[in-house]
Amino acid sequence: MKVTVTGKHMDVADALRQRVIVATAAIVERYFGKATEAHVVFGRERHHVTAEILVHARRGLSVLGGGTGDDAALAFDSAAERVDKRLRRHKRRLRNHHARAKDDAAAPVEEAATAYVLAADDDNADAGDGEPLVIAEMRTSIPELSVSEAVMRLDLGELPALLFRNRARGNLNVVYRRPDGNFGWIDPDLAAPQAGRDGAVP
Repeated sequence: MKVTVTGKHMDVADALRQRVIVATAAIVERYFGKATEAHVVFGRERHHVTAEILVHARRGLSVLGGGTGDDAALAFDSAAERVDKRLRRHKRRLRNHHARAKDDAAAPVEEAATAYVLAADDDNADAGDGEPLVIAEMRTSIPELSVSEAVMRLDLGELPALLFRNRARGNLNVVYRRPDGNFGWIDPDLAAPQAGRDGAVP
């Protein structure tokens, strides 16, 4: 597995770099037979150092963990502990996900889609026709997952929300993080008739 270590506005000593590479590989390989790559980024914010570990375990599955500390070593230890805890919590699901990925390797079930970044909502953030101003566009994919797999991906990648096609129902669903720390799940029942205020179906 390839591990890259970089610093934003700070230098990373060679001794720390080697320690980070070895420790990151050990954590990841404990849960994944073969991960593709990992990135560790250090940064400095006021009176402390931040560390962020991003692991690309396999296609469509990323793990993210961050930490802070008085120095880079402590910040990395905090981030590594968070990644390890997150992987440990999902260990059984990861095994099942890995087995399914092997079975589906010849024909991954994902739909092509386009993701857009929209300008912040202010007086100058529309395209002139009432539509929001698009400032970036990228290709992405919508995976077919069970609800538990979607929640696992959301949690491992520290994502705010995830759109996926529900493997059991076949329709598009969303899982998201709630302010209370729990996860929300939206499953629109498009086949159900919508009753009007008087109870009649329009």
